[in-house]
Amino acid sequence: MEKHELSVRRTARYVTLGSLNADTRRIWFVLHGYGQLAEYFIRRFDVLDDGFTYIVAPEALSRFYLDGLGAHNKVGATWMTREDRMNEIEDYVQYLNMLYQTVLGEADENRLKIGLLGFSQGTATACRWAASSPLQFDRLVLWAGSFPPELPELPYWEKLKNIDSLLVYGNEDFFINEIEIAKHQAEWQKWGLSPRIIQFAGKHEIVRNVVLKVMAGEK
Repeated sequence: MEKHELSVRRTARYVTLGSLNADTRRIWFVLHGYGQLAEYFIRRFDVLDDGFTYIVAPEALSRFYLDGLGAHNKVGATWMTREDRMNEIEDYVQYLNMLYQTVLGEADENRLKIGLLGFSQGTATACRWAASSPLQFDRLVLWAGSFPPELPELPYWEKLKNIDSLLVYGNEDFFINEIEIAKHQAEWQKWGLSPRIIQFAGKHEIVRNVVLKVMAGEK
């Protein structure tokens, strides 16, 4: 048996909230977690729709039925699996780079603040994207997740040292907690990364009032 690879065209889907115009001051790219779809995920960020903020939610390229062999009623998406891992990462980085360039177009990046948020599985995706590309981000929010272990191996990872970064999680989150964070903080500091940590009362979820607290900016 011999394995082969073939690059093919894919159609990607993304959802936006707000308007991109002369009044826009902030653009947020928000990356969903495992098993979610962009059109539902973006609704949690409606509190940012203030006439000055444009929210962009890309959807991962791989979709699957959440109810397995059942009724096939619910569909979710995933950024990657461990199978053919490196190609999946390269594919979504290229996709997200193209999306960034499509969204910004001819806009003057000097007058815009560009934010990047990843939730759950989307946190590693956001970090890999930012660290694999020269594209500019002003803020990085890791919500219910953390930096991937291979971060220093990526070509542009050192720029993350100069990005305002936050790690946000609920006090009842079953995937990430104080013990888990403390275990990795020494390694992050060795890398020169010291994200501000915000804990809220909640579970593994995006909470609107916390979104407003950590993501809203000056108009």
